[in-house]
Amino acid sequence: MADNTLGEYLRARRELVTPGDVGLPAAGVRRVPGLRREEVALLAGISADYYLRLEQGRDRNPSVQVVESLARVLQLDEPATRYLLKLAAPAPRRRRRTRREVVPAGTLRLLDRVGVPAYVEGRYFDVLAANDVAGALSPNLRPGHNRLRDLFLDPAEQALHTGWPGVAPMMVARFREAVGTDTDDERVERLVGELSLASGRFRTLWARHDVNLGTPHTTRMMHPQVGQLDLDMEKLAVMGTDRQMLVLLHADAASPTGERLALLASLAASTAPSSAPAEAPAESSSAPAEGAGSASPTTRPTDTT
Repeated sequence: MADNTLGEYLRARRELVTPGDVGLPAAGVRRVPGLRREEVALLAGISADYYLRLEQGRDRNPSVQVVESLARVLQLDEPATRYLLKLAAPAPRRRRRTRREVVPAGTLRLLDRVGVPAYVEGRYFDVLAANDVAGALSPNLRPGHNRLRDLFLDPAEQALHTGWPGVAPMMVARFREAVGTDTDDERVERLVGELSLASGRFRTLWARHDVNLGTPHTTRMMHPQVGQLDLDMEKLAVMGTDRQMLVLLHADAASPTGERLALLASLAASTAPSSAPAEAPAESSSAPAEGAGSASPTTRPTDTT
């Protein structure tokens, strides 16, 4: 992956701002989408040559004042401005090697007790553990699956999410924010490379450099067995881990969705395996190797190959 992340981000955001957005006339033929480099420089109070060096990666250490001026011109919100500041002053980095992500035993026990679809999502959006109700909600909500890959490459997953066109950009923005400046992480490189080749939609969204388009508090799904589900979504940080999140999908028990969730839980209970917990799978070079540690039957890891 390219190492000029700051320049790529500036260029991507510049192309999304129109002259009218910043009070400039839009007359005449414009050969570039959005603002010209010299227009950004003028509005930010810096020289056009200096801004050009920033985009080309020949200058990578703008001052905080310059970054905040650019954020204002590019109309970045607070999360996007924080992200730009990190790109402009990144912490010393070393190439991160992928390490196995292990879900704490207490979190695994909690999954069995909550009674609603629940799963643990890792820093790369892998499903590390899940309960039976989550698996009944979607066969992709099982260890060994990756939420980003399934959302863009699995037509069945896309059909399950009735609001997929709006969910997709939010998911990509969350992933970019989660990895931050760790774009040279081996796993990030593989996953982004794979999705960029296989999905034009992902490639377009990744090139926008969006971060944090908001966290969905509700999600709508059309389940093939129980019908429409309007679910509240909670994401809770798992303490003592590297960005693992416990994801809960629930609804008012008296609501139509609550009744359908109860039916789904009943169906899941009737088909739940009774075997003992399986051993965690060995790491694989061709799929997520971070698939979680030991688990109860309802969170049993599956082979990620």
